[in-house]
Amino acid sequence: MSASSFSISRHATRAVAIGPVTVGGGAPVVVQSMTNTDTADVEATVRQVAQLANAGSELVRLTVNSEEAAAAVPVIRERLDAMNLDVPLIGDFHFNGHKLLSRYPECAQALGKYRINPGNVGRGKKRDEQFASMIETACRYDKPVRIGVNWGSLDPALVARLMDDNSRLDEPRDSRELIHEAMVSSALDNAARAEELGLGRDRIILSVKMSGVQDLIAVYRTLARRCDHALHLGLTEAGMGARGIVASTAALAVLLQEGIGDTIRISLTPEPGGSRSEEVRVAQEILQSMGLRAFTPGVVACPGCGRTSSDYFQKLAQDIQAYLREQMPSWRKRYPGVEDMTVAVMGCVVNGPGESKHANIGISLPGTGERPVAPVYVDGEKTVTLKGERIAEEFQQLVDRYVAERYG
Repeated sequence: MSASSFSISRHATRAVAIGPVTVGGGAPVVVQSMTNTDTADVEATVRQVAQLANAGSELVRLTVNSEEAAAAVPVIRERLDAMNLDVPLIGDFHFNGHKLLSRYPECAQALGKYRINPGNVGRGKKRDEQFASMIETACRYDKPVRIGVNWGSLDPALVARLMDDNSRLDEPRDSRELIHEAMVSSALDNAARAEELGLGRDRIILSVKMSGVQDLIAVYRTLARRCDHALHLGLTEAGMGARGIVASTAALAVLLQEGIGDTIRISLTPEPGGSRSEEVRVAQEILQSMGLRAFTPGVVACPGCGRTSSDYFQKLAQDIQAYLREQMPSWRKRYPGVEDMTVAVMGCVVNGPGESKHANIGISLPGTGERPVAPVYVDGEKTVTLKGERIAEEFQQLVDRYVAERYG
């Protein structure tokens, strides 16, 4: 069943254009990621942005924390354009963004969007001036802004004011509720201030990132009730491996099912030497599993049991899935709709034929003690039976042929 077969009522938000990408306004949920290279290292950053974009990241954020990084941004943009990669770049600013944007206008122009953390703009009067400077730059170059509140860097003045107000109540709220209110108030107050400074509502995206699953769900529900801004979702500091994937999925799936969220990022800590693209794949899998979008053909494979003492079907499923992902950058352009395809790689006769018939193309491999043959089903009909040492190679060829004939 394809992603288009499902319908989730989306929280109404305003559309925000970021180069060729639209966030909000009923547009499909957008996948984004962030580089972990030193932005001043142009070659390394271009290489990683390209990897993320080819993996399917539709927006890529860069750290812009120094004059060297700001000077590198327009060069990075030029290199990507020369590679025909039009993925918008987001500038991530903390502490000195107002200086960098004013001193490096080429950087301000090259970026597709600015990310401002209200808690890291400045203190007191300077905070207001520095925030205004960044918003005025965004207005000058017609750039959208994500006002991204993070619970690890909340504005202390706002927290102190809310705590004082809370202490005067007959029934004070607990500290958790107070933090949630501080997050939402910070986002909304700064969005209102940005509008007062001239930034259009259709140029503002909000986020209120927390690292606890239940906290994140609660705070985004509140924010969604109180505004119509486009919303960026992400569990901040999600962690490594299975823990980060499961926690992010648990939080985002609930919100997405309720129609909350216009763009997402999975903030995974990569394995040492691991690919940054993993967070892109996880984001895509969440959206595809929920039927919200389709990015790459899905592979249906059984978990294995006592009937499948051989790991042959596991290796074939893994190889087919990797192959499909490798082909998608070119297939996406040549074969529209191929991302909705399903491929079944099953390990025995119990569910093998049935699952293979339900897939666009499927193979039912022999289990322990079964005849050493592998029937292949195409659109529900048995077409050929494979046997011998070249089953994997021949099945991949059949998948290629099916894609060309069905989607070409």
